[in-house]
Amino acid sequence: MVSKNNIKSFIRDLPKVELHLHLEGAIPLESLLALIEKYKGKYFITLAELEQNFTYTDFIHFLDIWYWKNSFIREYEDYQFISEQVALNLIEQNVRYAEIYFSPADFSKKDSKPQEIAIAIRKGLNRYSDTITIKLIPDLVRDDNLKLQLLEQLYEVKDQGLIGIGLGGDEASYPPILFTEVYQKAKKLGFNTTCHAGEVAGPDYIWQAIRDLHIDRIGHGTNAYKDLELVQYLIDNKIPVEMCPISNVRTASVTSLKEHPIYKFYKKGMLVSVNTDDPKMFNTTLEKEYISLVDTFNMNLIDIYNLAQNSIKSAWCSEDTKIALDSELSQYYERHVNLSQTYENN
Repeated sequence: MVSKNNIKSFIRDLPKVELHLHLEGAIPLESLLALIEKYKGKYFITLAELEQNFTYTDFIHFLDIWYWKNSFIREYEDYQFISEQVALNLIEQNVRYAEIYFSPADFSKKDSKPQEIAIAIRKGLNRYSDTITIKLIPDLVRDDNLKLQLLEQLYEVKDQGLIGIGLGGDEASYPPILFTEVYQKAKKLGFNTTCHAGEVAGPDYIWQAIRDLHIDRIGHGTNAYKDLELVQYLIDNKIPVEMCPISNVRTASVTSLKEHPIYKFYKKGMLVSVNTDDPKMFNTTLEKEYISLVDTFNMNLIDIYNLAQNSIKSAWCSEDTKIALDSELSQYYERHVNLSQTYENN
């Protein structure tokens, strides 16, 4: 049997894939502090004070902090800057492929153009395009009133690596059924679709995302466990679910990791992937997410390998890219297993 230390070593160098990551929530804190100093002055807030800000009483409190943080992204060049920093941070974590949400409706610049935001982000990401592949998912944000217009504007720059649309924000106040027309339009424009559903609201919101929006993936889906028929439907139809365990604990969507349904979903055969959501706001990394699952549910090496494979299966990349990612993962797994067995035999 491979030891827990060997499993954690395996996770550290694992070639990783991330599918549910918000650009604005992944800004390294030093980079965010640089933006705050740019607009508020050097002594407005310290790094320690900034870290203390990222503690939440509930999901709505988290959204309040989210909007406060975004108020310091004020120019297109700021998006280019944070994109460079996020890409570099992902490379340091050995992430090979990522699909990143960004929220043009939350940009504080007056009369901003979402097309320019997408172009600025791609400029930042292109600095590291030879090391990591990153695709973009505009988050249309539930409480923004101009979704169809925004969608059409973003379609103009689809060639900047925009592969789908998502829907985040205040889920409880804005059920998925309200956005049927937007999702129909997105499908016609050739976008893949995902939707935050069942993160803080009940399983009926997940059903709406499936039946009314005809989504390709579900974001979070945590509360699916409250409806056994829904759980079986997600399994039978192989609908990918982007899960973010530490995020759900930090926003009090679940009471603890032990109560999180990801392990039960995985064991039942649901196509769940492990993601960080807003890693710098939740003090997490993809490595921490996997290790927390090992510690909480006593997962083994093959469990981690299977979950990593689920991320590849759920990705919106080409089949050639999937084959390359899976080949690298499988070769890494086999090398690690053989090495571990050698050490144990000695």
